[in-house]
Amino acid sequence: MMRQYELVERVQAYNPNADEQLLNKAYVYAMQKHGSQKRASGDPYFNHPLEVAAILTELKLDDASIAVGLLHDTVEDTDATRAEIDQIFGGEIATIVDGLTKIERLNLVSREEAQAENLRKLLLAISQDVRVLLVKLADRLHNMRTLQFMRADKQQRIAQETMDIYAPLAGRMGMQDMRNELEDLSFRILQPEHYKAITERLDLLQVENREAIDTITRELTDRLALAGITARVKARVKSPYSIFAKIQRKSIALEQLSDMIGFRVIVSSLPECYTTVGLIHTTWKVVPGRFKDYISVPKHNDYRSIHTTIVGPSRQRVELQIRTEEMDRIAEFGIAAHALYKDGSSANLGRIENESQAYGSLRQTISHLTSGISAEDFLEYTKLELFQDQVFCFTPRGRLIALPRGATPIDFAYALHTDIGDTCVGAKINGLILPLVTQLRSGDEVEILRDQNHRPPSNWIGIAATGKARAAIRRAVRQSSMQRAYALGEHVLNMMLEREGVMLDDSESKTLAEELAQPGRRELLVAVGEGKIGSEDLANALAKVKGIRKRRRKLDLPVADTADGWFALRATDQFKFRVPGGQHAGVNAKAALAQLDFHTPVATSGEGVVPGDRLVGILEPNAPLTVYPIHSDALIEKHDVDVAWVDVRWDVAATEDKLYATVISMESVNRPGSLAQISSAIAACDANINNLVMRMISPDFHQMIFEIEVRDLAQLTDVLATLKRSPGLSAVQRAGLREAGMISTLEWDGKVDRSARRDER
Repeated sequence: MMRQYELVERVQAYNPNADEQLLNKAYVYAMQKHGSQKRASGDPYFNHPLEVAAILTELKLDDASIAVGLLHDTVEDTDATRAEIDQIFGGEIATIVDGLTKIERLNLVSREEAQAENLRKLLLAISQDVRVLLVKLADRLHNMRTLQFMRADKQQRIAQETMDIYAPLAGRMGMQDMRNELEDLSFRILQPEHYKAITERLDLLQVENREAIDTITRELTDRLALAGITARVKARVKSPYSIFAKIQRKSIALEQLSDMIGFRVIVSSLPECYTTVGLIHTTWKVVPGRFKDYISVPKHNDYRSIHTTIVGPSRQRVELQIRTEEMDRIAEFGIAAHALYKDGSSANLGRIENESQAYGSLRQTISHLTSGISAEDFLEYTKLELFQDQVFCFTPRGRLIALPRGATPIDFAYALHTDIGDTCVGAKINGLILPLVTQLRSGDEVEILRDQNHRPPSNWIGIAATGKARAAIRRAVRQSSMQRAYALGEHVLNMMLEREGVMLDDSESKTLAEELAQPGRRELLVAVGEGKIGSEDLANALAKVKGIRKRRRKLDLPVADTADGWFALRATDQFKFRVPGGQHAGVNAKAALAQLDFHTPVATSGEGVVPGDRLVGILEPNAPLTVYPIHSDALIEKHDVDVAWVDVRWDVAATEDKLYATVISMESVNRPGSLAQISSAIAACDANINNLVMRMISPDFHQMIFEIEVRDLAQLTDVLATLKRSPGLSAVQRAGLREAGMISTLEWDGKVDRSARRDER
C-alpha cells in the first residue's frame, strides 16, 4: 500500500506548490472511514481509493482532484455524509464527490433504468466540472484492473458497461491511452478466445519484425536529420481491441491485417509536420487513399495529427502518424493534457471549454441528452450521441457538421435543424441525388431537399444513427399518430351524435371524458381513435350523459357453419336500413335473420378473418350474409347503401386446432438481410409463411405483403408486435383487400404472376 508521504511526493513532483495539508487530511479521513472494509480480492478497501489517487497523479491533476480520488467512495460506502465532506473539505470537493455518488433507494423498475438514472446524474455533474469525469475514469480503470476477483456474471456486466460507456467516454475526451486500456481489459473478459489469439499474434509479430522495426526507425530518423529536422520516431503496436474492431468492421482475417505496427514521428513545430510529410512522400511511394490531415480538421476529441501510409524500406506498408510534442501529449492524455486547474481554482471551467473542443462539445451534448428524454431511451441515445467515431461533412456553404460513423443524410438534416429533418424528402451528396439510406463519408458535401408538407415516416428510426434524429423522428411520428387518432375519434363521435340527433356542449364533453376516465375531450377522442376506448363503451357513456334510453339488446341465435369456421350470429333490435327516398327506417332483427338459411355457408369478405376478430355481417337483399372484420375498409362503403348490419362473433370452441390464413403488410428498408430478418421474426412467433409479394416503392424502401397462417388473433397480434419492434420496418399492419388481392394473384408453386406485378406498378 502506498504510504501517505509517497502520495504527497508524487503530487509535488509535478506541482511543487501542492497543498500538503489537504492531501494528508484526505488520506487520513478516507483510511479511517473505510476502516476494516475489504474488497473482493481480500485486500483492504482503502487500497482502491489510494490507487485511484495514484492514477490521477499520472495525469498530473490538481490537489482537489487527488483529494476527491481518495474520498470518492466515502459517501456511498461508509457512514460519511455530503454535509460532513462539505464541512471538512469545502464545497468544491464535496460537490465533485456527490457527482460521483450513485443514486440509491429510488423506485426503479429495472437495472437498465437504474443505470440510466445514475449515468444521467454523472453526466450532469461532468457538465459542471470536468474533474468528475477524470476521477470517474480513474475509478473505473482500477476496478477493471482488479475485476478478476468478482463473480463471472458481474465481470461480464461491468466489462460490457465499460465497453459501452466508459471507454468511449475516455475516447471522446481524447484520453486514448486510458481508452485503449479500458477496452483491452473489457475485451479480455467479453471475448477471451479472440483476445488470446490477437495478443499471441502481436507478440509473435514483434519478435519477427524487430529487425525491420529498427531499420525503419533508423532510416526515418536519418532522412529527416539530413533535412535539418530533429525527429523522435517510435514504433507502436495497436491495441488488441482496436485490431479486433477492424477485423469485424472490414470482415477480414487476422492474417490479412498489414498495419498492426505503426510509427509515430514527433517533430518540434507545426511547419515541420508538413515539411516531414513532403520529405516522406518524395522519398517513398505513397499508398493511395491513406492520407488524412487531422491537423487541418481536428477530430471532435481535439486529436490532431497527419496520417499517411507508405511502401517502406523493406517493401512493406508502413503506417505513419506525424505530429508535434504538444499534439502527441493531447493524443495520449486528452483533456488532462490541458494542464487543468493548475491554480487550484474551479474558475477555469470557461477557459477549459474554450481550449478543449471535446469538453465544450460534450457539455452541449449532455445538455441535449438530459433534457426531456425518458430513462427507456436515455442509454440508447447516450451511446449514439457520445460514443461513436465520427465523420465530417459539409453543407453547400461550407459549414462543417460532425456525425457518428454510419450516419445518413437524415442525421445530417436533423443536425442542421429539427424542421429541416422533419421536412427532408431527399439529399444531394456531392451533387448527386442519392437514397436517404446512403451512409455519409468524411468530406461529403450534403444538400438537403425539402417539402414543407412532408412528415418523417416511422421507418426512419431504423435508418437514423444519431440520438437527436431518432428522438425528433419519434416525436414527429407520435404527433402525427395522435393527430390521425384525434381525427378518427372525432369522426366516430360525430357519427354517434348524428345518429342520435343530439349535440354536446363543453360541459357535457368534459363529463363524457370523465365517464371514460379521460382528462379532457381531446384525450378522449385520441383514445377512441387509437382503439383504447371501444365504440360500445363510448355509446354507453354518451347515452348516460345525454339521458338516452338504451335501444339495443342481444339475442341468442343459432350457429352458422361456414367454409372458414363457425360464426355465432347475434342481432340488435334495430338495423339501419336505407329505403327509397333516402330515409332510414328500422328493420326488425329477427325478421332480417329469418331470411338466412343456416344450413348453407355464410359468405366471407376474403380478408383473412381469424378467431378473435371483431366481425360484422352485412345483409343485402337477395344475398347471403357476408362477414367482414371490423377493420375492413370495405365497410366504409356500406354505411349509406341498402344493407342491414348484424353483429357476428366466433364460436371459439369450434375453431380449435385449425390454422387461418391472413395477410399482413409492411414497409422495409432496402438493405441486405431484411427478408431474412422478417422471416425470423414471424417464425419466432410460431407462425407459418404461405406466400409473399415484394415491390419497390422507392429506392430506399420495399413494400412486403405476406400471407401467414395463425391460430387466432392473439398469435397474429404477437406477430405484428414483434415485427413493429424490428429495426428497419414500418407501417406494419394487417393488409386490406387490395394487398390481399395481390397475394391471390400468385401461383401456389411460389412463382409470381408477372402480369399482375406489372399492373400493380
